[in-house]
Amino acid sequence: MAIVRELADTRVAATPETVKKYVGLGHSVVVESGAGLTAAIPDPAYVEAGATIAASRAEALSQGDIVLAVRAPAEDAIAEMKEGAVLVAQLAPYQNTTFPALAAKKVSAFAMELLPRTTRAQAMDVLSSQNNIAGYKAVLLATHYYPRFMPMLMTAAGTVKPARVLIMGVGVAGLQAIATAKRLGAVVEATDVRPSTKEQVESLGGKFIEVPMTDEEKAANDGVYAKEMSDDYKRRQAELVAKHAKAADIIITTALIPGRPAPRLIGEEVVAAMKPGSVIIDIAAEAGGNCALTRAGEVFQTENGVTVVGLTNLPGMVAADASSLYSKNLLTFLSLMLGKEGFKLDLEDDLLAATLVTHQGEVRFGK
Repeated sequence: MAIVRELADTRVAATPETVKKYVGLGHSVVVESGAGLTAAIPDPAYVEAGATIAASRAEALSQGDIVLAVRAPAEDAIAEMKEGAVLVAQLAPYQNTTFPALAAKKVSAFAMELLPRTTRAQAMDVLSSQNNIAGYKAVLLATHYYPRFMPMLMTAAGTVKPARVLIMGVGVAGLQAIATAKRLGAVVEATDVRPSTKEQVESLGGKFIEVPMTDEEKAANDGVYAKEMSDDYKRRQAELVAKHAKAADIIITTALIPGRPAPRLIGEEVVAAMKPGSVIIDIAAEAGGNCALTRAGEVFQTENGVTVVGLTNLPGMVAADASSLYSKNLLTFLSLMLGKEGFKLDLEDDLLAATLVTHQGEVRFGK
């Protein structure tokens, strides 16, 4: 088993804790030197857990029957992998262009983003574990850029009003953002196209902003993932959002639709109507952004004094804990294939079948 150092991420796909468990199952683990440094894990910690350290990526990959990674490997790394190897990572399947190269190498590649959102899969769900961290970090970023306090403070010099925070999208990231903002003393409102999230928002102390919906719209968006809405719904949503955005000090947007660009929730005219000093944290920046002005990877201030934060990979800013949770997700997922008797790939298993994107020389994704 090989764990490589990420070139475009601070996280790592295995920690000493999970390495120790792989070794305990009888598997050898090789870790590229420096793979865990940005996640606060030095090479000696891996050695103590039973791994060996490879001096280079090529050396690690050449020994890996199974390769664990955070992000999709580049084509030069794929060329260095063993033919017929197993790859488990977040492969960005809807944007990935290297599946043909993986298939040519006869790699069995698993894209963890495609894991079904079922009870059985919860302990393996990398999207949930990493989005949870993203929601937390988004609020902390907001406190950094917001020029005022979050809680109400009563001092001898006067009273400071609490910040008003608007969360758009109440998935895992949104719920964690609500909880974190409330803990910091903010007044929190939240909105989502799924009516079923109202109870969750209110249980965390937030106020649910409900866009009027038809029975047909409610039925279409009562599942795990948000879906694309009608133009009429978007118009109603935009009107309501504009009203609440004007009063908000901080807006955190989290809306994502698998395989689609991030839905546009905040137009330029809404930003123009916001108060100076207001902050927008766009967690969906990497997928195009929920705000019309978002620039992926950038932070800037508009002419009317609104700070738009389009920083990407928020989980990577909390790399130690993000890596710990991610590596445990992979360990649980691999338990479907690894045991004392060795490796076994059962394509009748719904979780394995759903995530397997290349196998035996063929690209399975999209078929």
